[in-house]
Amino acid sequence: MIQSLENIDKIFFIGIAGAGMSAIAQYLQGIGKDISGSDRFFNEGRAKSIKEKLEEEGISCYLQNGNGITPDIDLVVASTAIEDTVIEIRKAKELNIPIIKRSELLALIANNKKAIAIGGTSGKSTTTAMLFEIMSHAGLSPSIMGGAGLINLIKKGKIGNAFVGNSDWLIIEADESDGSIVQYHPEIGLLLNIEKDHKELDELTELFKIFRENSRQFIVNQSNEKSAVLSTNKANDFGLEENDGGAGYVASGFHQEGFHISFEINKQHFELNIAGRHNMENALAAVAAASLAGVPLQVAADALRSYEGIYRRNQVLGNKNGVWVVDDYAHNPVKCAAAIRSCQYSGDKVVAWLQPHGYTPTKFLRQDFVKEISEALRPQDEIWMSEIFYAGGTTTKDISANDLIKDIKANGKNAFFVKDRNQLLNKIRPHLSNGTVLLLMGARDPSLESFSKKLFEDL
Repeated sequence: MIQSLENIDKIFFIGIAGAGMSAIAQYLQGIGKDISGSDRFFNEGRAKSIKEKLEEEGISCYLQNGNGITPDIDLVVASTAIEDTVIEIRKAKELNIPIIKRSELLALIANNKKAIAIGGTSGKSTTTAMLFEIMSHAGLSPSIMGGAGLINLIKKGKIGNAFVGNSDWLIIEADESDGSIVQYHPEIGLLLNIEKDHKELDELTELFKIFRENSRQFIVNQSNEKSAVLSTNKANDFGLEENDGGAGYVASGFHQEGFHISFEINKQHFELNIAGRHNMENALAAVAAASLAGVPLQVAADALRSYEGIYRRNQVLGNKNGVWVVDDYAHNPVKCAAAIRSCQYSGDKVVAWLQPHGYTPTKFLRQDFVKEISEALRPQDEIWMSEIFYAGGTTTKDISANDLIKDIKANGKNAFFVKDRNQLLNKIRPHLSNGTVLLLMGARDPSLESFSKKLFEDL
């Protein structure tokens, strides 16, 4: 087991185009390591933008064919999706090069820094970005490794999900989906919520209990029933006014106008150019963590006024022919419902589209998708789906997105299936009118950004 990166210089990432992998790769390149990597998307001619931006940072990118694995490599990092049959794993073993998982490497980095680890089923990327914005504005110069690109960093030509600051503060997402959250020992552990997603609730709760025990200071969401029971100090916690559980940081007075929200936290006024009550909750969580790190509420409020958001999280592409188009990474039931509700303030009608990802998770969450989306839709709203995104590997294709659509339709909601997403605009166009918000949702598929932008251009 590798205990330190001190004597490790050349590191190779298998699956470097992934959000979590590219963030660590950029961070390590930024602190002086010699980083290279490969991805099967490069073999397919996809993820070109990510490849170009990595190369601009000085990171060498290879096709996933084994050519990047050479005897001078000190360490190979593999994402959880990489199977042992991949040629680079086999070659690294032949050369006796140590191999570790992405989660192990992130834990190794974080446990040697003053880390703030953000966990929970929903909202991690947004809260991570908001906290980075606040602490940067406060002059604390934190580093960040997140799951999505910050718009203000993307504007500078970067992927935007990593930044190397000048202090020991490091803000990271703590992932529960692969169980790696138990490996972190942060200065501050932040738990946003516990909802059924990749795992059953009981299993998730056990993981978050370990996360709590490993955290020097711990913050939970008192408005989330499952997370509230893990509180260690209510004075550090956060909650919404209608169900704050005695939390030390309470948000109230939510108001949304278009894609702009305002509210108060402990009588301090906040405004953000973003939509949705769930984003008030994300901001509240970030403010609670920042406060524990020594940032006053007024400074946090000033910082969030200029928050520009993150890649594909309630990202407004624009308005064309009276139709607002919003691109969102929402992919689990709770996130999809929250995204739909956030758009209802901005239009007379919401037409939402979802491309589910993964046959196994879609089957696991089928009833939850049907329940959450059905409850979120107003009588005039619609949900559309295209077929489940298949990322490769071994799986049983024993469910279709159309099965979810049929279930939602049986609940009396407006639900439609378009198997090929390239046919979506032609099919959906008659359903769009002045005052409609077209919400595009999905994750994991790197082509979703270009798909959404092209649909907006062709609208």
